[in-house]
Amino acid sequence: MQPNPISRERVYSIDVLRGLVMIIMALDHVRDFFHQPAFTSDPLDPQTSYPALYFTRWVTHFCAPLFVLLSGMSVQLMSTRKSKAEMSRFLLTRGLWLILIEITVVSFGLTFNPLMNVMVLQVIWAIGISFVALSLLVFLPWQAVLALGLLITFGHNILDFRESQPGFKASPLWTFAHSAQFSFFPLFPGHGVLVIYPFLPWTGIMLMGYGIGRIFMPDVTVQKRKQGLVTTGLAMIGIFFILRAVNVYGDPRPWQPFTTLQQTVFSFMNVAKYPPSLMYTCITVGPGLLALAAFEHARGRFAQICRVYGSVPFFYYILHFYAIHLLCMILFFVHGYGVNDIVDPNVPFLFRPNDFGYSLGVVYLIWIALVAALYKPCKWYSEYKRTHRQWWLSYL
Repeated sequence: MQPNPISRERVYSIDVLRGLVMIIMALDHVRDFFHQPAFTSDPLDPQTSYPALYFTRWVTHFCAPLFVLLSGMSVQLMSTRKSKAEMSRFLLTRGLWLILIEITVVSFGLTFNPLMNVMVLQVIWAIGISFVALSLLVFLPWQAVLALGLLITFGHNILDFRESQPGFKASPLWTFAHSAQFSFFPLFPGHGVLVIYPFLPWTGIMLMGYGIGRIFMPDVTVQKRKQGLVTTGLAMIGIFFILRAVNVYGDPRPWQPFTTLQQTVFSFMNVAKYPPSLMYTCITVGPGLLALAAFEHARGRFAQICRVYGSVPFFYYILHFYAIHLLCMILFFVHGYGVNDIVDPNVPFLFRPNDFGYSLGVVYLIWIALVAALYKPCKWYSEYKRTHRQWWLSYL
């Protein structure tokens, strides 16, 4: 069998999967802004949640790790058209650019706070800082980068034992690297940084993506690639169920049996995202690799739609946050709230009081309408990027 041709610009299955997870991602953010109890209850609490709500939150677990993993794969594909030195410079500058965008454009889109009191570090920051790290590591063989990614992903939960000891107090570096769980760092009076995504485990996922991306190089046949993706995906899912059943290592939140099977399943599957535990990574990345194999020949209408979103991920990401928050602001006034309600001390977003919102069914309708509304802008920008070669397009 001859090696299959791989586009030097984009890989179809990667774009389809990326687009799918970004569609799902919007569901979680719509839920944050429009589901009434989003800030008063945990949708994954086995004792209070119900199947529809639990699934709505849990399915979005796939988004961030696959977004980061696919970013690492895209860097590997870049090696077919750039030298190591060129890749390093690009990753460094784009990583710093993404961090800047996170603390300015994205943070404002989340909060709509013109004073910028809180700068939020989440997935764009995680990708940016991981790009900075990878800018130094691209000079190593890809096997070494993959090994380092696996070491971080499978080993970082050892730090949980240290963090759980009585009297442990994390240093700022430790918090930024691993233990941050919505940790706030004051910078100067009235302003600070909210760290949601500590960088170490996310960088591990990025490095794994870079190593796994080798399977998409032109000298790898379709059959070998699909076999590798399926084998690795099934192995990660198997590791999840084995280690999760043992209930000793891989997640700082052990599961426990409840009086009902539903609650017990909820507890078993309720793995830690902040930071992403080994269990969280295995049960999201594993199925993601299976999906990559399945999307190898997917050419239906839905796959084509996903591909459009996945070909312009940064554009979609920024646009969807502003669209969600703008709609929230409009409905805020439609429902009779006034200027005195714009700021709620219990919610970090302006124009989103704690008692504002709708049922879960309405949330789904808003989500579908939002994603549909973003299709044409994304399709236009995807075509623009395909037909233009300005240097700055690589940063957007």
